Amino acid sequence: VQLQASGGGLVQAGGSLRLSCAASGRTFGRYGMGWFRQAPGKEREFVATIRKNSDTIDYADSLKGRFTISGDNAKNTVYLQMNSLKPEDTAVYYCAATAAWGARVRSIDYDYWGQGTLVTVSS
Repeated sequence: VQLQASGGGLVQAGGSLRLSCAASGRTFGRYGMGWFRQAPGKEREFVATIRKNSDTIDYADSLKGRFTISGDNAKNTVYLQMNSLKPEDTAVYYCAATAAWGARVRSIDYDYWGQGTLVTVSS
């Protein structure tokens, strides 16, 4: 399984970005997909997860209402729409895939990781 994250960049506070995670093969149909982020000097933290056909979606409580995860089976791609961005959202964002069932929020539950894409939110 190969994952390629993209869409990061520099944005002003209050702005929006959409991250994409392109997966090889039929990953989105077979695996749960997640987004995590890691800010400088901090541990990696859970952002959102989705299982195919959107039958299972979960978010970090602090991000509910601002971030939206979605998937496109045909394109084998998962998206993370981020709105009302804040400087504290600055981090490297990683997409990951898990073979485990259910909504997985721990990074150790994920089997495959993309390379990360940097999001910088300026104040």
